[in-house]
Amino acid sequence: MTRTSDGGLAGIRIRPGDAPALGHRATDGTLGLAGKEQARDAVAALSRRLRELQSLLAADGTRALLVVLQGMDASGKDGVARALVRDLNPMILQVRGFSAPTEEERRHDFLWRIVGAMPARGEIGVFNRSHYEDVLVVRVEGLAPETVWRPRFAAIAEWEARMHHEGVAIVKFLLHISPEVQLERLRERVAEPLKRWKYRAEDLARRPLWGTYMAAYEEAIARTSTDDCPWYVVPADRKWVRDWAVLQTVVDTLEAMHLPEPAMPAGVPPALLPDRSD
Repeated sequence: MTRTSDGGLAGIRIRPGDAPALGHRATDGTLGLAGKEQARDAVAALSRRLRELQSLLAADGTRALLVVLQGMDASGKDGVARALVRDLNPMILQVRGFSAPTEEERRHDFLWRIVGAMPARGEIGVFNRSHYEDVLVVRVEGLAPETVWRPRFAAIAEWEARMHHEGVAIVKFLLHISPEVQLERLRERVAEPLKRWKYRAEDLARRPLWGTYMAAYEEAIARTSTDDCPWYVVPADRKWVRDWAVLQTVVDTLEAMHLPEPAMPAGVPPALLPDRSD
């Protein structure tokens, strides 16, 4: 359901101090794209560039990138993850999904399982859900009192700032879907045999809590979007807009690192050197 006009790609970034205003943001905006064909061509080009940048990141070996994907059920986190990694080298890639914590994870600080899944320097990491579940689902479904989850905003901001200082760029995306489109996608999950494994009864049970979840996202984003570790609210009703917006933002983030071309290794025999004679 469109609630506002498109602000373009620049309009999806939440600046420090700004209110996300999710209720006034379009979920079916096009961000200036003319249609699916343009988006498909752009995503293909971005995938090629992302593969090149992944190699430069690995060769540099001093920095890493973490992509955080959040959103309501059926907002497209799996689809975006596939679009991101489809052309990447899996040997220098970390992809992790976070569901309810295990018994062992519950015995530790809420960031414990996140720290252990972080990409190493030279790698790209993708989180399908993340540490933000501990200020979202925990809050909305009453799994912990406010005295437990509210201090986590400061803990998250402090930890992300430290990661940035240590060379890990973090970009966070809320895939902003409408309740109407979510219901359509849940019906698709039931109708298509190969998607039925993704259906969970709690997907429907959470729909009456939509407004409460949006309020939780509002505060989480407002409290933790910084210049160094920004949040982006991506209209996710149209899959082709969603995928392009995330890929373009990830590529822009890596381009901003100004990753150098690797130097020629020492001792390479002349027979292997490029022929520069024309």
